[in-house]
Order: sequence, then structure tokens, then C-alpha cells
Amino acid sequence: MEFAIVDIETTGGAPKYGGITEIAVLIHDGESIVREYQTLLNPEQAIPTYITGLTGIDNFMVRHKPTFSDIQEDLWELLDGRVFVAHNVSFDYGFLREAFLKVGKELKTPKLCTVRLSRKVYPGMGSYSLGRLCESQKIQIEARHRAMGDAKATAILFDRMIKSDYQIINQSLKKNTGEAFLPPNFPHSKFREIPTACGVYYMLDERSKVIYVGKAINIRERFKNHFSGELLPNLKQKLKTEVFDLKWELTGSEFMALLFETLEIKRLWPKYNSALKRPKRLLGLFHYEDNSGYGRFQVAKITKFFKPVESFFSMEEANSFLKTGIETYGLCPKLCGLRKVNCDPEEDLSCNGACSSTEPPKEYNKRVTEFMEKIRESQKEILIKLDGRNPNETAYCMFESGMLSRFSYLENDRVSDDIPSQLNPVAQVPETYYLLRQFIHQISAEQIMVLESSKSNL
Repeated sequence: MEFAIVDIETTGGAPKYGGITEIAVLIHDGESIVREYQTLLNPEQAIPTYITGLTGIDNFMVRHKPTFSDIQEDLWELLDGRVFVAHNVSFDYGFLREAFLKVGKELKTPKLCTVRLSRKVYPGMGSYSLGRLCESQKIQIEARHRAMGDAKATAILFDRMIKSDYQIINQSLKKNTGEAFLPPNFPHSKFREIPTACGVYYMLDERSKVIYVGKAINIRERFKNHFSGELLPNLKQKLKTEVFDLKWELTGSEFMALLFETLEIKRLWPKYNSALKRPKRLLGLFHYEDNSGYGRFQVAKITKFFKPVESFFSMEEANSFLKTGIETYGLCPKLCGLRKVNCDPEEDLSCNGACSSTEPPKEYNKRVTEFMEKIRESQKEILIKLDGRNPNETAYCMFESGMLSRFSYLENDRVSDDIPSQLNPVAQVPETYYLLRQFIHQISAEQIMVLESSKSNL
């Protein structure tokens, strides 16, 4: 058995929208490293300044480097047939799987995560980040946040773990198949038919009645996790007893899967989906500039005297929204009200020093303004263009007052100038408003069309 130990650097964001700037692969034969591969890549998109600050990789360094398409055959030969190993494997694997899909290949290799392995081999640690693990094991990282430096450190860590307990590899790989955990009434052949693509899935009982609806970026992996994970043990046991079949609908994108899942839960009201109740608006996100000129955000109760830039139904929802904004726009957690003390450069990678006044207010506030503009944009009547279920179609979603009002998958050669009139109406539910607010930062400007007078076109 051979292992491909991988580390990548990216432009940030989700795999569908981010690009790869550097990759390193080390081939381990179970005893030692037998092959190395490393290259910078042109991500075919701009590298954000905060990413350059983290990795040292800037636009100038990669402008004449190969693209992923240029190296995909060599990389495929390195990965195919080997166990894919990475620290937080879902991140690296997700980016590479998406990159291969764009060149017509589907990456399907066994995966091992050194974060999960280290939790078993080194239990009780406060943090399982690569930096903390290497510090505890006295492993020197030659170039932190560069692909080969992190890959070599991961390889040393992996080598020590498998040599201390090789059975942990077999146990982890066996668990990753998921088939040992399938419900007793669910056929194994059906499990192998489940797609690894993004979509909505329906669990059915012995009478073919839908008892649970869910969404997933990878439907097969998500279905497996229902029965192999530790979360919600009571629900897991009930589903394991009652699930006889599974159906699914591919959606083309995670955002479309979330929207469709919400509509289907409202339509079918399956007994094992939590009831979606509309809460009262209690909290608001407020923006102001402090005495030093830095833009700040604060979550507080809404009053009649001050208008928030956005409203929420719980502190949990507000914090989740802010964290997405922080990661997307490189904002400072302290200036967004999520930290009480100045940021730690190792933990808060998005902060470029605004909280310690090392980043000028003017430069920081540019990103604050981008965040604010994206929020305002999500509150208008808009039409959003998303990936379809295949290369020949596109998904179009229309939002009125922030809620999904119409959507359809349209074939690319049949899209008219009046797109709203081609979309099917849906019942407007508040939950789609929350989803739009969470995802608007991940959607590019080219995908969004502001509708000036959409109602007159319907």
C-alpha cells in the first residue's frame, strides 16, 4: 500500500470558486518517502493580499507558472491508486477533486486525515493543528504555510503514527468505506449507486414514505456519516432501524442544495427533520467607526432608534454570519466583536494587524466596505446564476425581499432575455432569506443581477 501525502496552498474560499497556488505530493511506501513532487500553480484568478501575507505567494510569483490543466496528467498519475493523506484531508481533497472535475476526471481515492489519526495516537491534546502537533513531537516545519514545508512535516508525523500502530491505518480505511455501518434493511448495492456529487437526498421507510430529507456536497459521504458518526445517537439509531431506501436529486451547487432542501422539508415535513419555526427578530449587526478610524461591527438588540445593517434571530446565527464575513473579506475578529483581546497571528489568520494598528485604517476599511456592499446587495431583488446539474444547463434563482421566489434549471441554449418569466414560482419561506445572507459573500459579482422592476416581468 502506498500513500500520497498532499498539501496545497489556495486563494481561499470554497473549492468551486477558489484556485490552487501551490501543491506538494510525497509518495510514502509504508516505510519511507520514495518520490517528491512540488510546483507553484497559476490559479487563473487574483490572490488576495491576506493570502499573500499568510503564504508569501503573490500574483507575480505565479503569473508564468503552469495552470492545473498543464499538470493534471502528472498529478493524476501520482494520486490514482494511492491512499490520499493530508492534514484536514477534506480541504485538500475537496480542492483537488473540484479541479479534476473541471478537466473531466473524477478523483476517487481512499482518504486518511492526519488530524483524525493524531486524535487516536495522541489523545488529550488541546489542539490538533499541524503547528501544535509538530511542536509537541519536536518536528521542525521548514517553511510554514508553504506546500512542501507543510507536506514534509505531515509526512514525518504520519510516518511516526503508522510505525507506532500500523493497524490504525487499516481500521481507519475500513471505517471510511461506510458499508460496515449501513442500516440492516438497506442494500449494499444501493449504497454503491449513491452519487458523490452535490444534492438533496430522501430517506424512505419500508412503505416508501420520506422520513428524512438532507443536503450534502457529497451525498454518499453524508449518508454514510448518518450511521458511522457520533453525533445525534438517538436519531442515528431510529434512522438505522427504519431506513429501507434512498432517493436523491442532484443540484449542481451547495447553495442550490440548501435552498431545495428547505423547500422540500416544508413541502414533505418528514418526521425526523426538526420543525422549522420562524423566530422573532431580536438582534442586529451594527457598523460604526472607532476613534482611530477603523470600521467596527457589533451585534446587539435592535431598538427603534438605530437601524442595523442586518438582522438575526439568535446570537449563534449572528456569529456564524460574522465568521463568514471575517474569512471572506479578511476582517479582524476583534474589530468584529468576536474577540476581546488583540488577535493572535497564528490563530486569527484573517487579521492583518488592524486591532494592533499595524494595518492602516484606510486599507482595512476597503474590505469592510466590500462586506457592507455585499450585505446591501443581498437585500435587493436579485437573480443569481449558479452551476447546473450538468455542463449544458444553468440554475437561476430569483429572490424578492431576500427570499427565494422562483427558480429553474435552464438549458444554456434556451435561455431568453426575460429569464424571470422562465422560472417556476415557489412558496416563499423565511429560511431561504437566512441562506442567501450566509452565502452571498461566496457568490461572485458576475453571478448576480440586480432586478430593477422584476414584478412587471412576471
